[in-house]
Amino acid sequence: MTRPSSPELLSFGEAMTLFVAETTGDLAEVERFRRRIAGADTNVAIGLARLGFHVGWLSRVGDDSFGLYLRTTLEHEGLDCRHLITDADHATGLVFKERALDGADPRVEYRRRGNAASQLAPADADEVDFSALRHLHATGIPPALSPSCRELSYHLLGEARRHGASLSFDPNLRPSLWSSEREMRETLNDLAAHTDWVMPGLAEGQLLTGQETPHDIAGFYLDQGAEAVFLKLGPEGGYYRGRLGGEEQAFSVPGIAVAEVVDTVGAGDGFAVGVISALLDGVSPRQALQRGCLIGAEAVQVSGDMEGLPHRNRLERLEAALDDTSRRSAT
Repeated sequence: MTRPSSPELLSFGEAMTLFVAETTGDLAEVERFRRRIAGADTNVAIGLARLGFHVGWLSRVGDDSFGLYLRTTLEHEGLDCRHLITDADHATGLVFKERALDGADPRVEYRRRGNAASQLAPADADEVDFSALRHLHATGIPPALSPSCRELSYHLLGEARRHGASLSFDPNLRPSLWSSEREMRETLNDLAAHTDWVMPGLAEGQLLTGQETPHDIAGFYLDQGAEAVFLKLGPEGGYYRGRLGGEEQAFSVPGIAVAEVVDTVGAGDGFAVGVISALLDGVSPRQALQRGCLIGAEAVQVSGDMEGLPHRNRLERLEAALDDTSRRSAT
C-alpha cells in the first residue's frame, strides 16, 4: 500500500482526553461525563482538515486506552497521524470540564503534569518533510509544557520558515503552566516574532504587550516582524492590522450574533481555523477576519471544544447566508 503524500499543513502540541459533565454543578458532584478530545492545537488541526486541507498532527500520547482513543478519533477526523508517537513511559493527559449555565466560561480541571505530550522534543520532528509543508500553526501551549517542548516549538518554526512555509501563532495563554508571567511574556512574544500571522485575544494581547488598544497591540507585533495581526474581540468581532498584500491596512468587523451561547471553549480556535483557511484559500484579510468571526460563532453554539467546526460545504452555506444578509443591510 502506497503511503499518502506528506501533509501540506502541520500542527503540533498536546491532545488530551476530555470528559464533559452531563449535568450542571460542581465537578465534585457530577456523576456522568461524556468523553471527547481536547487541545487547542488539535481543534485547529481538525477544523482545517474538515475544510479539506491535508493536515499533519505531531504529538505524543501514552500507550494506554486514552491514547488509542485520541489516535482513532483524530484519524477519523482526517488528520495525518504519521508523526503521532506512542510513548510507553508516560500517560495521556486528561481534562474534565463542567457544564456551565447561560454561556459562562466553564470550569476546567487538568491531569496533565508529566504526560506524554510534555515529553516532545526536536528529535520527534526528524521525519517531517518540511519541503512539502505549506503552512505551520503554533500556539503558546507547547512551550509552556516543558523545556524540550519549547525547543521543539523553535525548531519547527525555524525549519518551516527556512523551507518557505507560512507561519501562524495563537498565544493561547496558560499562565499556570509558566514559572512566571515575565517568562511567559518574553517567550511567547519571541515566538510570535518568528511567525507571519499572530492571533491574540484582546486580553492576551494587553497582557503580553503592555498595550491597551487593538491598534497598538497589533503595532507591537508588526514592529517585531509579523506580517499581520488578527485580534479576537469576542462577541464584538475582530480587528486586523497588517501588511498582507503590500500596503498596511487596519479595520475591524462586527461579531456574528448567535441565538444561544452554549460553550465558549474553542471559540478562539474556531477563529484561528477561519483566518488560516481563508488566507490559504487566497482571499482578502477582511474576508479572513470575517470567516474567523463566523467560525468562532459556530463554535460557541455547541457543547464541546471542536464539535461546532464546520465542514467545507457548511462553511460555504454560512458564508453565502452572511453575504446575503450584508447585501440586504446595505440596501
